[in-house]
Amino acid sequence: MGSANGGCSRRGFVGVLAGAASGLVGCSTSSGSSSEPVPSQPPGSPGTVSPSPAKTPSAPAPAGPRPLYLGTYTSVEGGGNGIGVARYDPGSGRITGTGTITGVTNPSYLALHPDGRTLYAVAEQDAGAVTAVRLSDRKILGSRGTGGAGPCHLSVHPGGRWLLSANYGSGSVAVHPIDSSGALGERRDTVTHSSPAPGPGQEGPHAHQFLTSPDGGHVLAVDLGTDTVYSYRLNERTGTLTEVSRAQTRAGAGPRHLTFHPGGRYAYLANEADNTVAVCAYDRRTGRLSVGAAQSTGTGSGTNYPAQLLVTANGSYAYLANRGHNSLTRYAVEADGARLRLLDTVPVNGDFPRQIAFSPDGTLLFTANQRSSNVSVFRMNTASGDLRSAGRPFASPVAVCALPL
Repeated sequence: MGSANGGCSRRGFVGVLAGAASGLVGCSTSSGSSSEPVPSQPPGSPGTVSPSPAKTPSAPAPAGPRPLYLGTYTSVEGGGNGIGVARYDPGSGRITGTGTITGVTNPSYLALHPDGRTLYAVAEQDAGAVTAVRLSDRKILGSRGTGGAGPCHLSVHPGGRWLLSANYGSGSVAVHPIDSSGALGERRDTVTHSSPAPGPGQEGPHAHQFLTSPDGGHVLAVDLGTDTVYSYRLNERTGTLTEVSRAQTRAGAGPRHLTFHPGGRYAYLANEADNTVAVCAYDRRTGRLSVGAAQSTGTGSGTNYPAQLLVTANGSYAYLANRGHNSLTRYAVEADGARLRLLDTVPVNGDFPRQIAFSPDGTLLFTANQRSSNVSVFRMNTASGDLRSAGRPFASPVAVCALPL
């Protein structure tokens, strides 16, 4: 999840679970009266529908400001008051704050429904929950319990009928139905990762991510505590999960985040605990993931916790957010996705980049920097993969998630 103070427990840093323990995007009222423009069709996101690589632009960047939603912690000193609402200029990357959606507890991770009308947030707390927000008027449509502690990630199944969430504190994953209005129903299934045994330095399972494969055939749960990626089949009629395979990393790797190559045959794993990445082969027929050898993050011998990988929509470059080294590692993606070649690292202009996201047109990269409470923006050269700072970072309290639309 995210170690925020030098260890692998994000719970110890945030202080919201078990009285004062939490770490690594809630619930009753909305403060905003002005409404953000809502896309008339779903913003493109390859592979998953949570913040993820954007599609290669087929047209120029949209004119005028675009919506940006920001996740934070509300229960820590200096934290936010809910989900931050802002706008960004697609050309310059400049961000302007416009308000806050309040009544949402610890919305540390955010995801968008494929139709672009509903925003979902985790409530990262002891009694974990997920919340739906209608974007047209920022009305909170209600919250549902996840059946676990400290949910830290969520995504919408591509069909738009199921919400998938990962409970870090209890090491479980959950499935909720989504109705035609975007609201959530009661949880249909919860699976706790009871085996294998926790990896070195871990006291139990810690589900960190729950996402759908690009082909839609399987859903995969990344568990930092058990050093395992679990593959499930989701019954799209009942919402129940059936495990079909497991892929183990090397002991103590602490896998945190998985990102698929657009081709769908390979994926890339960010390993938080041992500061490595790995290329994984994916079998679409069986859902089996095969984890390759550990590779360098290019961050040297200092303390560093990889957070998240993104892959460009053309499949040519990958970027890794490094907490500690406070950089983005740039990789060339070669052999149709089968190989990562380390190119360089770029400072993020902030401290502890927890999450990164592409703009829908694929020209901007956003980094949410937790400890420096800001969001940095980079312009991306789609041909060379080069990153160039788009100006001064935008101040946002305990920024841990940025979702540009």
